[in-house]
Order: sequence, then C-alpha cells, then structure tokens
Amino acid sequence: MAAFAAGTGFANAQEVGDAIDDLTSAIDIAWLLIAGILVLFMQAGFGLVESGFIRSKNVTNILMKNALDLSFGAIAYWAVGWGLAYGTTEFIDIKFFGGGSFFYGGEDADYAGFFFQFAFAATAATIVSGAVAERTKFAAYLVYTVVITAVIYPVVTHWAWGDGFLSAYASDIQFGDNGMIDFAGSTVVHSVGGWAALVGAIMVGARRGKYNAGGSVNPLPGHSMPLGFLGVMILWIGWYGFNAGSTLGLSGGFADLAARVAVTTTLAAGAGAATAMVISRLRTGRSDLSLTLNGVLGGLVGITAGCATVEPWAAVVIGIVAGAVIVFGVELLDNLKIDDPVGAVPVHLFNGIWGTLAVGLFTTQANLAPNYGDSSSYGLLVGGGIEQLLIQALGVIAVGVWTVLTSVILFTAIKYTVGLRVSEAEEESGLDVAEHAMEAYPEFTGGRDPFGAHFGAAALSSSSGAPIAGGAPEADEEATRAES
Repeated sequence: MAAFAAGTGFANAQEVGDAIDDLTSAIDIAWLLIAGILVLFMQAGFGLVESGFIRSKNVTNILMKNALDLSFGAIAYWAVGWGLAYGTTEFIDIKFFGGGSFFYGGEDADYAGFFFQFAFAATAATIVSGAVAERTKFAAYLVYTVVITAVIYPVVTHWAWGDGFLSAYASDIQFGDNGMIDFAGSTVVHSVGGWAALVGAIMVGARRGKYNAGGSVNPLPGHSMPLGFLGVMILWIGWYGFNAGSTLGLSGGFADLAARVAVTTTLAAGAGAATAMVISRLRTGRSDLSLTLNGVLGGLVGITAGCATVEPWAAVVIGIVAGAVIVFGVELLDNLKIDDPVGAVPVHLFNGIWGTLAVGLFTTQANLAPNYGDSSSYGLLVGGGIEQLLIQALGVIAVGVWTVLTSVILFTAIKYTVGLRVSEAEEESGLDVAEHAMEAYPEFTGGRDPFGAHFGAAALSSSSGAPIAGGAPEADEEATRAES
C-alpha cells in the first residue's frame, strides 16, 4: 500500500486503504442498483405475459394494474412496508414484525437496499393480477396491492430475511443451525404472491363460460402468444437480478457466488421448459407453447430459494420437477374449477413450495459456507440429515397460514365494501371499456364508442351474434341472462 500511495500521490497507506474501501462500497452499491433495476424491469415482463395470456378486451386493464403495482406499491412500501420488514420490534417472545423506519429516509438510510427490496415487494404484489384477471374490479385490485406491499409481504420478509423467527440472518437463530434458507425468495416472494393469488381466484370465481355444469373445461385462449413469449424472456433476464443480485454485493467473494447463482438459475429454467414441453407432447401429441413458457417460469421460481446452495446438477433436477409441477398443477386447478388465466398459482405457489423444500434436499455443506456459514445441517439427499428439510417445511406452512389468513380477511373486506367482481355486462364487454373507457386494440372492435351506452360494448344480437348498432343491448339484462 505504501508503494501504491507513493506512485499515486496519496499521502499515506491509510488514504489508499480508505480509497479502496470507497471503491469497494461503490461497486457493491452499483451492483445492487443494477440488480434492482433488472427486478423492477420484470414488471414489464409480467405485463406482457399477462396481456398475452388473456383476451384482447382486457389488455388495458391488466397493464394498468401492473403499472400501479409499482406506483402505489412504492409509496406503501416506503411509508410502512420497509419498517415492518426490517425494524426491530418484538411481538411477545418471538420476533414477529419490525418497527421503526417508517416513511424511510434520513442521513444514514440504506437507499440501495431499500430500492432493491421494494422491487421484490412489487413482484409479490404483481403475481396476483394474472390469477384474478378478466373479472376483478379495478378498485378492488388497488386496495389489495397496497395492503400486500405495506403489510402482508413485509411481515414475511421480517420472518425470513430480517431478525424474525424463521430467519437465517437473525441475531439468534430460532430453528436449527441455519433457520429457513430462502436465498432469493421462493417462499418469501413467490409463495406469498401465489397463496394470495389462489385465495383471490377462489373468492372472485371463475370467468363466465370457463367451466360447464358437467365439469368440462372450455378453453379461453389468450390473444397473443408473441406477447407472452416476449414477457417470459424479459422475466428470465430479470431473474438474474432477482437471484444473482441477492448476494447484495460483489466484494468478499460474492462475485464468484453471483456467477454460480447465474448458472444454477439458467439450468433450472431450461430444464423446466424442456420438461413441460415433453410432458405436454407425450400427453396430447402437441407441444404446448403456453405450458413451455410457464415451464421456464416454474423452473426459475423453483431454483430461487436454493440457487446459492445447490450444485448445477441439482438445479437441473429442480427444474425437471418444476416443469412437471406446471403441467399437472394446471390440470389440478381445472379439476377443482379454480380459474387462473395465466397459470400464476402453479408457477409461483406450487413451485415456490417445491423450491423451498428442495433446499432441504439438495443443499450441500460446502455451498452453505459463503452465505450461511459452516453447518452440519444441509440437504437430506446429499448426506445432511432431515433437520433442514423439516425447517423448510415449517417455513412453508407458517408463511402459508399467514398469507391465506390475511388474504381471506382482505378479500372478504373488499367484497363487502367496494366489491370484488365486475357485473356480467362489464365482463362481457371487457374491462378495458368497462373500467377505463379505453381499448388496447380499437382498430379491431368495429369503431365502437368507448363512452357510449353499455360501456361502449357492441351488444350481441341473440339471434345472429352480430353487434347491435349503437352498443345498446337488444333485450334487458335479466332476459339475456336467462336466455344464456
């Protein structure tokens, strides 16, 4: 350092050391900001996936919801969410939620950390929008997205990533040697969004015409597979910010860890897509693009918890199982008559659970060390015993109970205040005109007036199915419903 100081004009080695520390800190902050931007850009991916997988008459509505997840979510997380996630208040004898740091800011504020964590919170909220698409009131969704960003998700964050009772980073770990390991959020982010999406889909009900009385399913295909494909590719790229960025820096050996995380993330995504495609081909004789794209996302969700603690071969296995979960998960929901237009529940909930449990199966002792320290408790299938798997299961159950309970209370309150579901007429005309008086594709709707009667929708003639001029219904709503 002395020689370096002499050659660079620094007065002494201490100044050199300070300069190196500043540079190291700047690199870590820059990494966190870049990763956060990638995660934030995933909102564009979610918007495109959801738009492509739903019908064209609801595209403006779903894009509005994705835009406002960020807008309302940013304010809610700043005002309340960060404080609940990373404060220090204790509840009874276990650490249940944080306190302090509300309306976050100040001289010593960790702005890079706040930005990165907010991007995660927005992701959890967005998951729900696809599962309840095409029939949910816009106002109801806004209430929900504020509450999950401000309260539901931050409490889970405190449990698992703050100083909470499940946390592997707590000052005094409550369960086992490591606590629950969820490196980038298979449970913390994806299962939270997935549980809430499941509750929302059940409570709002299926779209009209989705299921017949005899139990058969009527396909309601999305309007644009190119949009769905582009959205998944954006999400895949953004996931490197999600997973690799969760090292929270590059110094101290974390650059190598981030590189390995990128590899396990890639392998799981590829294996998920390939498996979903092969299974759909074997079962139907056709290669289903929508299942393949969701296979990518399922693999990404599945590897998110263990991306830093498993070997590449295990990432492939995790992805293979995730792809199968997608195919059979979609079938399970249809058998239960739970309508999820974009497959959010199989992708985020089912594979969030699988990914969290996979940590307890495949985590190696050597891979624990860089981020969690040496431990004799690791993956069951690689010689580490069953303890870590049981702790992972405990985390899945605890987060599931919390999220389902709070989501049921929230959706029930919404149902009996602002209301959850749009009317039949609004659903038939499409939420674009019913909620926003604006269509995503006005050129293809016959030039109807979005400010006209019946929310601008050209009503269908009961005899010919042709639009009625002026958008006025041919018969009253009661008669039309009975006829249908």
